[in-house]
Amino acid sequence: MNIEAVLAAFKDGDITGDEAAQQIRSHFFTDLGHTVLDTDRARRTGAAEVVFGEGKSPQQISDIISSMRQFGANVLVTRLAQDSYRQLTNLPTDVQYHAPSRLLWWQIAPPAPASGTVAVVSAGTSDMHVAEEAALTAEFYGNPVERIYDVGVAGLHRLLARLDDLRAAKVLIVVAGMEGALPSVVGGLVDKPIIAVPTSVGYGAALDGVAALLGMMTSCASGVSVVNIDNGFGAGFLANRINRL
Repeated sequence: MNIEAVLAAFKDGDITGDEAAQQIRSHFFTDLGHTVLDTDRARRTGAAEVVFGEGKSPQQISDIISSMRQFGANVLVTRLAQDSYRQLTNLPTDVQYHAPSRLLWWQIAPPAPASGTVAVVSAGTSDMHVAEEAALTAEFYGNPVERIYDVGVAGLHRLLARLDDLRAAKVLIVVAGMEGALPSVVGGLVDKPIIAVPTSVGYGAALDGVAALLGMMTSCASGVSVVNIDNGFGAGFLANRINRL
């Protein structure tokens, strides 16, 4: 929307003051009753609002997606359970839903492709749902992704066999549960930024990912940053920002 054009229309008497105010407000946010959608976020930050699906009803999510489409925004919904996805209404026919990562996306226009590669590295198959949330998020924002899965520290030969792929990436997302040692190992092998993602995978003393989180935060490897437990989305989003620097 062109705010100057709205003000000119008000000045010329083509619209009322209330109509002008409504059009200007809608440029910045839209009140859906249950949700105040930030329609200005893409202009401010370069990326439209992302919908956290957990805790929202299918009707609320459907309303949000419909409104985002009206404003021409690409749509990304995280933590969307499969049962909730099946109850969504008025979805575009080309929407994509990935059940293991609980992620839905729809794009009115794909973003400009990034030149560098994001490597997503996971310690075990049990971490794959979080790794896929990170990988798909990075792909949603236009990043080439190299998946390097099930290469945990219990068998380092698996990781070393992919050393060329690790070193070719511009930024790496390293996902691990249990004791969370994998980011430290990768950090000692590459000269690129690493985003560590602890997962809630592990037995009792893993404390639902707290052990991995603390292990990653106290890593002795340089260049390792850490997002929250199971936060694949946050890692994928940050990797996109780094990859486009």
